[in-house]
This record gives sequence, C-alpha cells and structure tokens, in this order.
Amino acid sequence: MIDFEQLFSKFSSLKVAVFGDVMLDTYWWGNVERISPEAPVPIVSMNHREQRIGGAGNVALNLVSLNAHTNLFTVMGNDDDAKILASLLENNNINTSYILKSDSRITTNKIRVMGRNQQMLRLDAEVVHDISNEDEKQLLQNFSDFIKNEKPDVVIFEDYNKGVLTENLIHAVIKICTEENIITAVDPKRKNFFAYVGVNIFKPNLKEVKDGLNMLVDDLSASLLSEIHEKLKNHLHHKISLITLSEKGVFIEDEKASYIVPAHVRNISDVSGAGDTVIAVASLVYAATKDILLTAEVANLAGGIVCEEAGTIAINKEQLMNECYESLIKNPNNRFPSIH
Repeated sequence: MIDFEQLFSKFSSLKVAVFGDVMLDTYWWGNVERISPEAPVPIVSMNHREQRIGGAGNVALNLVSLNAHTNLFTVMGNDDDAKILASLLENNNINTSYILKSDSRITTNKIRVMGRNQQMLRLDAEVVHDISNEDEKQLLQNFSDFIKNEKPDVVIFEDYNKGVLTENLIHAVIKICTEENIITAVDPKRKNFFAYVGVNIFKPNLKEVKDGLNMLVDDLSASLLSEIHEKLKNHLHHKISLITLSEKGVFIEDEKASYIVPAHVRNISDVSGAGDTVIAVASLVYAATKDILLTAEVANLAGGIVCEEAGTIAINKEQLMNECYESLIKNPNNRFPSIH
C-alpha cells in the first residue's frame, strides 16, 4: 500500500528550479445584467480586481504549495507589473533572487474579464521576441551560480513562447543538468517543441503533440500513443513521455512500461493553469519515487482538481492527499489503468 503521507512529506526535502515565461494573471470580476447600447457586447459591472501568479510562476506556486523549495529563473520587464509580480512571488515563498528585469521587455499581463463566473474577454500585454543575448548569458550565469551553491533535484522548463526559453539556453541548461544528474522536465510549446533534446520528462498535451508531429488522427488507442512516444523519442532522446489527454486522462511511457490513466469525473469550471499543476506534481512525484504509474496517477488527480475552480490556482496539498487516498487506496479498482 502506498503511504501518501510519507510521499508528500518527501516533497519538503526537494529543491526545484523553474525556468520559463512568468506572467501576471489579472482578473476583473463583475456581474452581467444587460447588453451595451453601443455594440452587441455584454456590460460587465466590475466589483473587484484580483492579481495572481501565472505562467512559469504558477508552476512555482504549485511546487511551493506542496512544500518544495522553489527558485524561479526568468526575465520580466522593468515596470509596475514586474513589481506587483515580484511581490506576489516573494509573498508566496518563491525565491526571486535569480530573476532578471529588462528595460527592453514588458512584463506579460493577461487581463481576464469575468462575468457570471465565466471568462468574457481576455486582454494580453506582452512581448514575444527572444530575450537579448546579454540577458540570455546572465540568466545562464545565474543558473550556473545556483548549481554551485545549491544543487537542485529537478529543473522544470515551462515554455509559453514568450521568448525567455531560447534554444541556446535550453541546450545549455539541459547539458548542465545531465552532467550533474539533475532530473529535467518540460511543458513545451510549438516554437521550441523539439529543442528539449535529452530531457527526462516531456509533457505536452495531445494538441501540441499533433501539431508538433503534424498528425491529423483522432484515434487514442494505446498502440497509437506508444507510436507517438517512439516518434517523439526519435527527435528528443528523452526518457518519459507524459501526454495529457484532456477529459480522457493522461498517457505515460518510458523504456519499460506504458499506461493510460483515465480522468476522474469532475465539474469543470476552468482549465487555465491545469498543465502547470500537472508538470509540477509529476516532477515531484517522479523525483521522490521514480514510479511512472504513480507519477501519472497523482498528476492526473491534481490537474482535475484545479479545473474545478475559476482562474489559475495552485493545488491544495491536503485536498490532493485526501483524493489520493480516496481514489487510489479506498477504491483500488481506480488503480487499474489501461496497460500495454
């Protein structure tokens, strides 16, 4: 029997570095009661604003929620949004000492207008070109200093195509991690999809896989998913494919086994940030156990939990632990995913 209390207690001894595009998630909440006389759009009577940590910062927030020691490597603008975001990160015990601020960029801010607990509109303030060579060199130097001072157990790449993760930086960081025997995991996007050569855990969603491999099939058979794993491995030479399948669960495969873990029935409110939660939880569980089935099961539960809330939120440790006991211990039939 799995001792989830013991497993979750191990997270507090793990050190994690998160590399990627951090952003501010701003929510304007209000009520919708009529349509504008000026245009056929709803009028949202705003009653409060909320600002949350998003992007790679949300991965870091999920890690901290599970008590892992978390450091963030990114480039923000030198602006008011950066000050707000840095304050939010620090207040949530995320180490910001390795973050760079650049006068040539603005801090990504995604403003969501929410009415009736649903997203009505999104406004994006951002730049998406690659960071400068100077910022790239400084970020890599910051990481090298971090490795010398405090060797992490896991490095997570969270790529949102906003320019922080350049090919040169990706290759250099993976090389350092390989030499230092540090686990690497990535949540990729299309631009750098095949740049993460040699990573341990490659975690795209099904749409990203289809786009990356130019596949037009809808079949989700075990054999097809294993074929996808092999195609990805031909490009990336990675160890583990962890593919999220939306309402159908997750697929995971390494050199020894493969599993399809079905999704649990949920009242889905918002899928924003679910991928951040999955990569964070999967990385910690794998680092603590090296068990790919358990990794997929716990990450699958965590991703479903955060989808029940509006907006991006971090996983609640106690809730996740309770669901692990309920779904995987008290109802052991849930522990029989499709295996091939």
